[in-house]
Formats: sequence, C-alpha cells, structure tokens
Amino acid sequence: MIEHTMDGLSMNIEQTNLDKLRSLFPECVSEGKLDIDKLLSLCGEYIDNDFEKYRFEWKGKADCLRLAQKRSTGTLRPCPEESVDWDTTQNLYIEGDNLEVLKLLQTAYYRKVKMIYIDPPYNTGNDFVY
Repeated sequence: MIEHTMDGLSMNIEQTNLDKLRSLFPECVSEGKLDIDKLLSLCGEYIDNDFEKYRFEWKGKADCLRLAQKRSTGTLRPCPEESVDWDTTQNLYIEGDNLEVLKLLQTAYYRKVKMIYIDPPYNTGNDFVY
C-alpha cells in the first residue's frame, strides 16, 4: 500500500522543473545545478553576448518571477455554510490572492482543473479593458 503524505507546502515548481530537465538532459545538471549554457548548446542555441536585443523588461520583473516560484504555506478552507449544494456541486469558488490560490491549487488539484476564471482588479475605480 502506497501512503501519500503532505508537507503543507504548495508544489515545488523549481524542483519539479529541474527534475524534468534532468530526466531529458542529464548532462546539463551538475551538483544539483542547471548548466544553462550547456542546455542551450544542446538545443542549437549559443550564447553570443549580444546585448542589443529587444526585451519585455520592467523594474521588478526578476522579483516577480522569484515570487511566483516561491512555495506557499497557505491553506484552502471550505465554507459549506456559505455554499450552494455543497454535497453535490462539482464547482469551487475560491476567493483570495490570485498567485497564492493558483500555487495552492497545484498540489491538491493538479491535472483536475478544467477552467480558472480570474476576476479582474476590483475596487480600483478603473475599468478592466485591454
């Protein structure tokens, strides 16, 4: 019998991605670290140190990416008393910070979610139009 235990953290995206790369390109991982230059060269891309490239950059972009990869310790708590047809519904309404909720869904609902609707910013006094 296989026993699954939960450590109370969201999915470790970074380790999962590194494990995938290690399984496909074992020669690109050394001492637990990814050798990006080697990986790129195996894919026919070579570092040319050409800094005159167009990029979509903004201040804080690297911090945002680090925050997105950081593991969450939050918990999703059901509210049956506020729900409609709690025992028979196949839908969930989750309220919370979008990034945190998405990270929490990765562990419990991995490959089980059919659709996610993220409500646009509210209480900002602005319309959400793009």
